[in-house]
Amino acid sequence: MPTARESLLEAARAAVDARPWQGVRMVDVAAAAGVSRQTLYNEFGDKAGLGAALMEQCVRGLLHGLEERLRHGEGTTDEEALAAAADWMVVAARRDRLVRASLTGCRCHGVPGPPPDPGSLIAQLRDRAVQALSAPPGAPDEALPRRCETALRLALSHVVAPAAAPAAA
Repeated sequence: MPTARESLLEAARAAVDARPWQGVRMVDVAAAAGVSRQTLYNEFGDKAGLGAALMEQCVRGLLHGLEERLRHGEGTTDEEALAAAADWMVVAARRDRLVRASLTGCRCHGVPGPPPDPGSLIAQLRDRAVQALSAPPGAPDEALPRRCETALRLALSHVVAPAAAPAAA
């Protein structure tokens, strides 16, 4: 059974998927989560606190999603895993405006709270990629951080300036 916090974040996410953040009402989020408004305010303080928690959840989802894509089976190279992870990131940003705002730092009206700093987020994604792709034994691959950063920044360039045809990306 989800906690009140989890239920509230799920309800807030559904609300922001349905309308711009400015149109999301705290009373509606509480009702959708099946809790009182007081519980919502106790958990997040105010709408800005709820928005910040929603953006934090989005970032955690990005980090987790990247790690999932980087776990590759035998016969798959690091470059192939990085390409798959970069492609996933582009598709996720196309489908989800919170992901797009997190990656680009967009402070547009339909998004809650200030998004994270994109440079800091790319650094976190790079560090997770390096960690996921580092071979357990043996000498470290000194070029791996640079390759990870390059792949992620190329993906980000497709988010910021999408190709005319999505298949071309």
